[in-house]
Amino acid sequence: MAEPEGVTPDLYQLGVVLTDRGSKYAVTGAPVTSRAEVDAVLRALKRDRSYAKATHNTWAAVLPSGGLKADDGESGAGIVILRMMEREEIKNHVIIVTRWYGGKKLGGDRFRRVQDAVRAYLDASGAT
Repeated sequence: MAEPEGVTPDLYQLGVVLTDRGSKYAVTGAPVTSRAEVDAVLRALKRDRSYAKATHNTWAAVLPSGGLKADDGESGAGIVILRMMEREEIKNHVIIVTRWYGGKKLGGDRFRRVQDAVRAYLDASGAT
């Protein structure tokens, strides 16, 4: 079910929080209680053209029905976000880590950058 016209989910955006070898990482989150709300948050985020054109919008959510995640091409990154959320006991929330690829592969460091972005979000938003 789509959100009513003119209604925007309550996004908390930090924008670009770090860069590594040309890749830029941003992080966004919002309270959610259903997959439909997660989808609404993703649609709202991608209304911004730069987020819509990002290489990856990896996300995880902890809902009353359990955890969900999506890698969006950044294999394994969704589970990194989900595990951090579960460890911090964050519920009814979605966290999206956006990456704009900078031309150099990061190997395993990409998971550390995802963790750094989520940590920045948790620290700034008070979601913990």
